[in-house]
Amino acid sequence: MAKARTKSEASAGTADLTMVEAVGQALARALEEDETVILLGEDIGVDGGVFRATDGLITRFGADRVRDTPLSEAMIGGLPVGLAAMGFRPVAEIQFMGFIYPVIDQIVNHAARLRTRTRGRMTCPMVLRAPYGGGIHAPEHHSESMEAMFAHIPGLRVVIPSSPARAYGLLLAAIRDPDPVIFLEPKRIYRAAREAVVDNGGALPLDRCFTVLKGADVTLVTWGAMLKETLEAAEILAGDSVEAEIVDVATLKPLDMDTILASVSKTGRCVIVHEAPLTGGFGAEIAARLAGEGLMHLVAPVERVAGWDTVMPLLRLEGRYMPSAERIVAAARRVLEYA
Repeated sequence: MAKARTKSEASAGTADLTMVEAVGQALARALEEDETVILLGEDIGVDGGVFRATDGLITRFGADRVRDTPLSEAMIGGLPVGLAAMGFRPVAEIQFMGFIYPVIDQIVNHAARLRTRTRGRMTCPMVLRAPYGGGIHAPEHHSESMEAMFAHIPGLRVVIPSSPARAYGLLLAAIRDPDPVIFLEPKRIYRAAREAVVDNGGALPLDRCFTVLKGADVTLVTWGAMLKETLEAAEILAGDSVEAEIVDVATLKPLDMDTILASVSKTGRCVIVHEAPLTGGFGAEIAARLAGEGLMHLVAPVERVAGWDTVMPLLRLEGRYMPSAERIVAAARRVLEYA
């Protein structure tokens, strides 16, 4: 007798989706499977969100579960804490990461502390979504990459997908997690490519790096939209018979250092790539951990390829700010020069 299929398996389907479509599909799946999931944010209901990630969800699930909020980021950050404490799983959207700073008070003082404050009697299963990063020629306050700021806050998870399938699986895992998750979506690749995504409700593991490409000569560590340029750099290096191994961090906090160390123990060389400004960027944390835990494996200094220590320049200079495949290749060649 054939085994009966679960509701998730019965309704599973595969489609080529963009990242923003995969985010919407994950949200729909979460709403369908768990009645405690509630979405809230500015213009996410009737308008479907500024990037249309929630397009059509208010029609399917109603205004009680897909809630348009007033224009108040402080409220959007605080309301989910109360909802989470009362047994809901809220998913709040901040339209751009540049608008996220009024939320810091609620996130630092309440969401991140609820578990320890109550000695484990309560948790805060909320997700705060925000499109982040540059590359779409947006005005000021629309292109920040402040992931290191959230990674510094105890009690938070910080997750950044790099592809449609990653976005689907990691977002579902974040929604199901019992603690608060900052889920940053690189908007530059929202519609840059399509990928087969199976809508079966399957989550990807949090707190785990993904090895995207195997190699033996140099480790390239990156996350989010910068995976694209890192893959391009690896292709250029392959033309010179250099095998690059690429590690997609995916969850910055907690950091899966074991995967990075395993790669560096094989290659002896490491280049860390991120879009955020160099000084105080999360790449510095990875470099410090390599110095402390993997020094004997290194045969060359760790290189970092990052944005410049300035506000994202507008329009025509934006491309000069973003790390390029050429800059990554140059850094890799520098570490390869060491014997």
